[in-house]
Amino acid sequence: MQKLLIAIGTGLCALLPLSGAQAQQLPKSGTIAVHTGWKSTPEAVEVADKRYQGHGSVIGTTFNDKGSGPLHGGPATCFFVFFANDNGTKNKGYCTFGDEDGDRLFTDWQGAINEQGGQGVNEIVGGTGKYAGITGSGPWKCKNASASGNLACTQQFSYRLP
Repeated sequence: MQKLLIAIGTGLCALLPLSGAQAQQLPKSGTIAVHTGWKSTPEAVEVADKRYQGHGSVIGTTFNDKGSGPLHGGPATCFFVFFANDNGTKNKGYCTFGDEDGDRLFTDWQGAINEQGGQGVNEIVGGTGKYAGITGSGPWKCKNASASGNLACTQQFSYRLP
């Protein structure tokens, strides 16, 4: 039995390098369209009458709109700061979008949020693995999915690889 387990373990170890070789590759340029479900955790301070400043984070999962491909089924995390008044909210933040291969895409984003949701622009600032050296940008748009801070967002990344 011990010899059988060693043989199976050795066989699995031999296959591990192949799993990286089978990782999905990206064309040198294109567009990635995804949607993300987020749970938001903001903290705000009223700095003047009806004026707030704050920060927070969101965590979620991203799905490629095609049902597979780049960023499909991967974790997503963002950190943000905001200023809010009667005219709406200005936001600024940074996100990391991942995929099932463990590769990551990083963005620097800005936008505005109101009671219905928000929209803005992601600027791609780098990545790891298949996203190494990536540049580009694209719009994001969110809608409130619940009163407890859940968001449903779409992102589109037009990109270029070296």
